[in-house]
Amino acid sequence: MVAKKKVLGWREWVELPGLKVGRIKAKLDTGARTSALHAFNVKPYTKYGAAHVRFDVHPVQRKKKPSVRCRALVIDHRTITNSGGDREERLVIRTKIKIGKETFPIELTLTDRDEMGFRLLLGRQALRRRYVVDPARGFAAGKKKKTATK
Repeated sequence: MVAKKKVLGWREWVELPGLKVGRIKAKLDTGARTSALHAFNVKPYTKYGAAHVRFDVHPVQRKKKPSVRCRALVIDHRTITNSGGDREERLVIRTKIKIGKETFPIELTLTDRDEMGFRLLLGRQALRRRYVVDPARGFAAGKKKKTATK
C-alpha cells in the first residue's frame, strides 16, 4: 500500500532548526534537483580532521536584518548549474528542515541567492517520497510563524 503524500504549495514557510533559522520562506521548485540556501560570509574550516563551514543567512526576503550565523559539517562539493545556466562549485551541508509538523534531514547547497526572490529553494530531491506540489496553492503547510530566528 502506498502512503498518501501531503500536498504543499509552490511556496511555504519552513524552519531550519539545525541552523537556528526559526522561519524562512521557501520556493518549491520541482524543476531543480538540488536545494539551495542563500549564504554569505562563507568560511570553510577544518575541525577534528573534518571539513566544516561557517556562514551567515538573511532569512527574510529582501532584508539584510536579521542575520543568522550558522555552522555545519560539509558533506560534499558539487558542481551545480544555476537558473542562469552557469556552472558553480558549491559546498553541500546536511541539516534538518521542518515543514508544517514534519521534521526530516535535507541536503542544501550554499550559494549567493541575494538577488533571488527566495532565500531558500527546495528542489525535488528534498520533496520526493514525502510531498506533491500544487502550483495553484501557496502556504499549504501552515501560516507564517512569528519569529525569524531561534
